[in-house]
Amino acid sequence: MTPDDTSGPTAAERQATSHTRVELAGEMEFRTSAGLVPYPDAVAFMEHRVAEIDQQIAPETVWFLEHPPLYTAGTSADEADLLDAARFPVFKTGRGGQYTYHGPGQRVAYVMLDLKRHGNDLRAFVRNLEGWVIATLARFGVTGERRDGRVGIWIVDENGQEKKIAAIGVRVRRWITFHGISINVAPDLRHFDGIVPCGISEFGVTSLQDLGVKAGLPQVDEALRATFKDFF
Repeated sequence: MTPDDTSGPTAAERQATSHTRVELAGEMEFRTSAGLVPYPDAVAFMEHRVAEIDQQIAPETVWFLEHPPLYTAGTSADEADLLDAARFPVFKTGRGGQYTYHGPGQRVAYVMLDLKRHGNDLRAFVRNLEGWVIATLARFGVTGERRDGRVGIWIVDENGQEKKIAAIGVRVRRWITFHGISINVAPDLRHFDGIVPCGISEFGVTSLQDLGVKAGLPQVDEALRATFKDFF
């Protein structure tokens, strides 16, 4: 299937969304998948949905999901930052950024928006993604912050150490976005040891669980849904 083929979903796309709850909020579709969605299946769905949005035959979409343990390599990835290539599958992806981990306990939100409806401003879109994550974390009493020169959202822990709690990586085709954000809710943080996350070795990673926040994916999804309208 080519990216512009909208003849219908493939078997992989159907599998990727077979246990997915779909809700409409105005003109926006929110999808929430149960279980672990294979990364290639998720990419296949995004490719198809982006083409449909471009042709105005499907709504803009936000998709909440989890992946099995894996690493993704963005367009700026340095192979030296892949410290343990045999640990988990590694997927090259067209999103911006470097190496990122995805796995159980991490809420991934893929955001498929037509920026022609949102000001044709990619920088503003990324900043709004950051704001969305920061507002979501605030609902759990966590102060998320931006850092110049460092992609993602950061916190300062009780020992004064800066750690990354959320990653951001996007791709745009014909002004339509895909990929998006990931928030560490309760993943196994040891899984990040196989990479230099986002090419930044000086700082660690953390999660809501690591910070003592007792919240699961459903609560994080509720917060993401509630704050989305303030940024998009």
